Amino acid sequence: MVVDLQKYYKETVIPNLRAKHGYKNPLQVPRVEKVVINSCVSAQTADMKQALEDVKAELETISGQKPSETRSKKSIANFKLRQNQAIGAKVTLRGERMFEFLERLIKMALPRIRDFRGISPRSFDGNGNYTLGVKDQSIFPEIELDKIKRNIGFDVTVCTTAKTDAEAKSLLIELGMPFTDKPKQQAQASNS
Repeated sequence: MVVDLQKYYKETVIPNLRAKHGYKNPLQVPRVEKVVINSCVSAQTADMKQALEDVKAELETISGQKPSETRSKKSIANFKLRQNQAIGAKVTLRGERMFEFLERLIKMALPRIRDFRGISPRSFDGNGNYTLGVKDQSIFPEIELDKIKRNIGFDVTVCTTAKTDAEAKSLLIELGMPFTDKPKQQAQASNS
């Protein structure tokens, strides 16, 4: 049976990170604040309204929460984009829904990616936040494959309270995020 990720964080991850990084107070241990799922629709899509509705429906199915529209900040003629035009949708997850989504992402969705060898450890922003790009929504078990109208790619941003990328990476590793460590593999290959 799958262990509840929030319970696992409190009982296992906090003690492990305190031992590893030497935090004196349990409140110093980094935690996941929120998860933001963001998707954008091309302005050159023939049926923009229908594409936007498809994106909203897929995000709602994946996250279990109603998405909000994102709008363009300025007009760009080359992209046929007008200011304040609806161009995408996003969902911000916190609390139980956030942990439930992370658990599904780590244990069910990511392993369903074809030829999956792990996610890149280089997508940290310098402030302890990690962004993961997903090219296809069909990796989530909630999505019915025969009802997919178009492939929808989206970004999943995991915002943490960590002060450095190293602390955030160790937090995500403890939570079970499957990183690839390419520098080690390249060093081993060059030594052979």
